[in-house]
Amino acid sequence: MTDDPQAPAHPPHILVVDDDPALRELLLGYLGEADMRVTAVDSGRRLFEVFDQEAIDLVVLDLRLPGEDGLALARQLRERAPVPVILLTGRAEEADRVMGLELGADDYVTKPFSPRELLARIRAVLRRYQSRVAALRAPDEAPRDDRRRAFRFAGWELNLRTRRLTAPDGRKVELGNHEFSLLMAFCGAPQRVLSRDQLLELSRLHSAEVYDRAIDVQVLRLRRKIEADHGKPTLIVTERGAGYRFNAAVETLY
Repeated sequence: MTDDPQAPAHPPHILVVDDDPALRELLLGYLGEADMRVTAVDSGRRLFEVFDQEAIDLVVLDLRLPGEDGLALARQLRERAPVPVILLTGRAEEADRVMGLELGADDYVTKPFSPRELLARIRAVLRRYQSRVAALRAPDEAPRDDRRRAFRFAGWELNLRTRRLTAPDGRKVELGNHEFSLLMAFCGAPQRVLSRDQLLELSRLHSAEVYDRAIDVQVLRLRRKIEADHGKPTLIVTERGAGYRFNAAVETLY
């Protein structure tokens, strides 16, 4: 059993991406004994196959996968959903570590490392992430299970595992990565006024243009897809001088 008093109610699902079969086997056993659910894969292709099918709480990503750009994989992860990422790097890869952190990774561990160190860093990152999300909840709002399957609002359904948005009339609406992450952030805090900084944090909407107006652009794009009249929005409401409010009742499916 875990000795972490702040461990979540459900075993966190950790996705390990490394081409070393011995390391994958080691982490499967060690993290599993620490009451974590672990999936271990050896490539970026398998990473996204699992990520699109499963609810993942944290990704441990080796930057030096053979024939693949680890930084590009980290960038794609950041754009897909606000999932914490810990990078595995070599001792001589300081530039990659810095770039990875600038891309939005939450921490890094230098190889070789002890499983105990990685476990401690995973727990610390999960605590920080859960604290950020909890800080945006209303004071009387109960904590939610992070393994959500879908959100329903105003006749729409956003499936978090397939990343598909279904309109009230059954149409499938394509969402870009940023639009998906932003809508997921709104659905996670309905009827709350969220500042641009909070939306940047919740949606992990960090790209080459890391500034608050990037949120305005994405909100406009999202409104064009979900509002009956994006010029007179009723779902994503502007709170002048404060940010945005998602003006819909949201049902969470597990």
